[in-house]
Amino acid sequence: MNQIEIPVLPAMNELWQQTLNWQPDDSQQEQFQRLYELIVEGNRHLNLTRITEPIEFWEKHLWDSLRGIAKLLQANNNLGGKGEFPVHSLQQVIDIGTGAGFPGLPVAIALPQLSVTLLDSTRKKIDFLETVLPSLAIKNAATLLGRSDEIWRQSHHRQAYDIAFLRAVGAASVCAKYALPFLKKGGLAVLYRGNWTAEEEADLQSAIEPLSGIVESVEAFTTPVSQSVRHCVYLRKV
Repeated sequence: MNQIEIPVLPAMNELWQQTLNWQPDDSQQEQFQRLYELIVEGNRHLNLTRITEPIEFWEKHLWDSLRGIAKLLQANNNLGGKGEFPVHSLQQVIDIGTGAGFPGLPVAIALPQLSVTLLDSTRKKIDFLETVLPSLAIKNAATLLGRSDEIWRQSHHRQAYDIAFLRAVGAASVCAKYALPFLKKGGLAVLYRGNWTAEEEADLQSAIEPLSGIVESVEAFTTPVSQSVRHCVYLRKV
């Protein structure tokens, strides 16, 4: 079998620092590189992602994943997590519909004090992630196979998490219905979105009221390389 020549990911330390007030250390950069290599190799057999060019991978998978937890990264920099999201109190994180591991794997690499559950309903993707975790020496993440609407009904997963991520394609109101049942009271759901409209926000508001959720904030931003418009919607379980 022919070996794929896999390029080196750009370090992008200045852009990390300018945009997120954070940058990976040498060990984390090595983990990002190894993750990139495994994704490119895995793409030969699995449909993991169409994003495989180094700069595009950095921006749309690594940077975008961590932009959703920008405040968490900054709080972690602030001597023991004195910030809006105190890191020491955020233990359990779930990435719903993780696919190839985004945003869960970059989050687990960037914040090793968090315990990250990578949930997906596709056996092949979970099998792939189970080979990735030891290859990256990630000890603070575990996989979970199943459909979210079935998993959250299990007592040890219902209202068990501090943060839930959902980066899947689909209506925000549907994503919220998947995410909120997993959260403890006071927990945070982070919905990764492209464009964001008033109509979507109205649909979301009506969907989350019966689930004890509120829209805490909506952050609009542009990506640092392609200047694409993105949004993160933050829901609080009250």
